[in-house]
Amino acid sequence: MSAPKKGDLTDTEKELLQVIAAGNVQEASRLLGSKDVRVNCLDEYGMTPLMHAAYKGKADMCKLLLQHGANVNCNEHEHGYTALMFAGLSGKTDITWMMLDAGAETDAVNSVGRTAAQMAAFVGQHDCVTVINNFFSRVRLDYYTQPQGLEKEPKLPPKLAGPLHKIIMSTNLDPVKIVMLVKENPLLMVVEALEKCRKVLELICEKCIKQQDMNEVLAMKMHYLSCVLQKCGSFLKERQDKLDGLVKSLLKGRDSDGFLVFQEKFIRECIRKFPYCDATLLQQLVRSIAPVEIGSDPTALSVLTQAITGQVGFMDADFCATCGEKGAEKRCSICKMVIYCDQACQKLHWFSHKKVCKMLQEQREKHESESASRLQKQAKNNQTQDVNSETNQSFQPSNHHHHLH
Repeated sequence: MSAPKKGDLTDTEKELLQVIAAGNVQEASRLLGSKDVRVNCLDEYGMTPLMHAAYKGKADMCKLLLQHGANVNCNEHEHGYTALMFAGLSGKTDITWMMLDAGAETDAVNSVGRTAAQMAAFVGQHDCVTVINNFFSRVRLDYYTQPQGLEKEPKLPPKLAGPLHKIIMSTNLDPVKIVMLVKENPLLMVVEALEKCRKVLELICEKCIKQQDMNEVLAMKMHYLSCVLQKCGSFLKERQDKLDGLVKSLLKGRDSDGFLVFQEKFIRECIRKFPYCDATLLQQLVRSIAPVEIGSDPTALSVLTQAITGQVGFMDADFCATCGEKGAEKRCSICKMVIYCDQACQKLHWFSHKKVCKMLQEQREKHESESASRLQKQAKNNQTQDVNSETNQSFQPSNHHHHLH
């Protein structure tokens, strides 16, 4: 069939766009098998079926279209929008990730010069911005699984590429979360494996700094992850409890208020060790963190997270107290003040939390009783005012009395 032109749709292609809007994957699959359908056909605005599916937030539909050869970087749209831009506007992180994984260009701009990340930020879809800013393709990592030049062995054994890529793609920089990702994969629970992963992260960090379009954000992230893996390695060397000891150290709170001193010092040390002293990002981080006393806000983790993911932790409310994962909903059954992802996280945190749990419970109860007594007082005052105003009204002379005088 001929190359697609704007608005030049066959009846079957028009039907396909309707089916995409309705989200009927089975019917779309049938239509895509038809000889009358071009997967990259364009409607009158220059939108492809993939753009429609991304904008409508239909993940299964996007997957189907990509399997049928949809062009993720088509830029025939009248305002220069791409499928990645539509994914970012939809606010769906899974679709944004899918577009990136299919090779979407992150630096493509629309007619007013905005990238997909900037467009997503403009409409407040910060989770999508985070996914775009932190994307590192598996292909780039797989490069290290092939022997280069005269190497007999690759720098990264192929079996480690998957587990390492999962860590790289994590947008949660809480060191506890990263240690948990290491713990859940037996392949990584070996000192030599961690050392190989760490070296590859440092090589990627160096590449990010030295490439033509320098990426300091990704470089800092790779360096930080390599520091966490190094810490895991040294704990595995010295201790028999696998990584439980490291998790406990990172979660151990200060007696007075539960502040995570060890974690704070560790993250500050990671940032300080960043090998490229001239980097603007390093100087910004140091300026933000150095004047802050340990135990005060902002924490090193919140400053680092904002710099790397572009996310601001506005509220502690929905972040897990153990691993920092967003969207936690399970509250501590005693104090009701801290939140966890699940029971496993709650169990891990309990040894540290139990010291302040009672104090938090007392604070909450005190606050509740003060609120209750305030409300009672208020109600009493309102009652008194009502009685007074009724009394005053009954003694008010009526208007015709005034006229008599």
